[in-house]
Amino acid sequence: MITPILLCGGSGTRLWPLSRKSYPKQFVPLTGEETLFQASAQRLSGEGFAAPLVLTNSDFRFIVTEQLAGAGVDPGAILIEPAGRNTAPAVLAAALWLEKTDPEGLMLVAPSDHVVPDAAAFRAAAAAGEAAARAGQLVTFGIKPDRAETGYGYLELDGDPGGFEPKPIGLKRFVEKPDQKAAEKMLASGRFLWNAGIFLFSVKAILAAFRQHAPELLAPVQGAVAQGQPDLGFLRLDPEAWAGAADISIDYAVMEKADNLAVVPFAGGWSDLGGWDAVWREGARDENGVAATGHATAIDCEDSLLRSEDGQLELVGIGLRNVIAVAMPDAVLVADASRAQDVKQAVAELKAKAAKQATEFPKDHRPWGWFESLAVGDRFQVKRIHVHPGAALSLQSHHHRSEHWIVVEGTAKVTVDDEVKLVTENQSVYIPLGAVHRMENPGKVPMVLVEVQTGSYLGEDDIIRYEDVYARGQGAKG
Repeated sequence: MITPILLCGGSGTRLWPLSRKSYPKQFVPLTGEETLFQASAQRLSGEGFAAPLVLTNSDFRFIVTEQLAGAGVDPGAILIEPAGRNTAPAVLAAALWLEKTDPEGLMLVAPSDHVVPDAAAFRAAAAAGEAAARAGQLVTFGIKPDRAETGYGYLELDGDPGGFEPKPIGLKRFVEKPDQKAAEKMLASGRFLWNAGIFLFSVKAILAAFRQHAPELLAPVQGAVAQGQPDLGFLRLDPEAWAGAADISIDYAVMEKADNLAVVPFAGGWSDLGGWDAVWREGARDENGVAATGHATAIDCEDSLLRSEDGQLELVGIGLRNVIAVAMPDAVLVADASRAQDVKQAVAELKAKAAKQATEFPKDHRPWGWFESLAVGDRFQVKRIHVHPGAALSLQSHHHRSEHWIVVEGTAKVTVDDEVKLVTENQSVYIPLGAVHRMENPGKVPMVLVEVQTGSYLGEDDIIRYEDVYARGQGAKG
């Protein structure tokens, strides 16, 4: 069996404002109905694949389980990284975990934010690399390039790829992201592939490679796994041990030093959606090269992407050429398509001016559902709160604010101190400052309410939790 290792802790700043630190691109439906994470999990499931092992961070743990359930995929272990340490420690943690449960198995490491339109072709490529991986080789997957791309690293083959059939070929070297001239030369040679950052190897082979090429990572990551704490269905890696692991990619730590490498060419279509220009290329376009999605209208436009994610905001472009325009409820991006990679610079500048839009998504996703702010003043805030069927917020109180809840869809079970009652559509309840309270959705359909907060401080960290079915601690998200 092959165990998929899904990495989903990145922030995807080049797809701002749709992708942000609090809700990055892998959890967003960018190119279809499914999110990139869901599509990745489904692509690596079925015959020959074990349940996926997922590495993510604490804030995303319930998003991961919710989206896997929505995709019909049962997860295996879900490891919670205390802090981002790049791919080498993450892959090592997964290997150490599998050493205990499937020491003879194979692991297929894949980022969860890539687009692969032909899932069957990719599974065939994985099968083509299986024998080499079982023989102890470290197999990577290289994408047949269709342009002189400067945004990707490359793999130089140690042989002729022929018709780019999926079969293991020797790998001569890794090549860093090139300039335009070098990229054109590599494309013309026919012996270079894009580095997809996807790997297949046995548990034994990758652990041996770490012992040989990156032994300094072993002690901290082994400690983090061994001292990890179960938390509901997750394993929280030990933060103190994890902090001792270097922040390094598996390419630098292991792959570029190893001599037992092979690469399987893949010509079935692939994108890491590393910018809005990539989303434009992968999306449906009209005869003028315009991709207009959501509440967007294009008039006399060419080779442009227009996207509105807000049903109350109509985005209209007139006479645009090579323009990217993305509208969210709280932020709008307008850029020349040739500057798509500079979006991360905009995020950095927004962070420098302490704009919450740099990192915070308009909808704040929680294990019970989500909420969004509709209006904010000096001493008041109005929110829309969506609670999944059967879900419940924590039993809590606030020091600085009172709340008024008006149910607009479904039925809420409300606790205020010693009183518990059902509140139905168009009914309301008042939560005095300091009252111990909770809302639950006892029904089979989503429950939506409007919350009006008033008080001297309205921050999400003004919360004391007494009970919580999701085992969160104190603080804004726990």
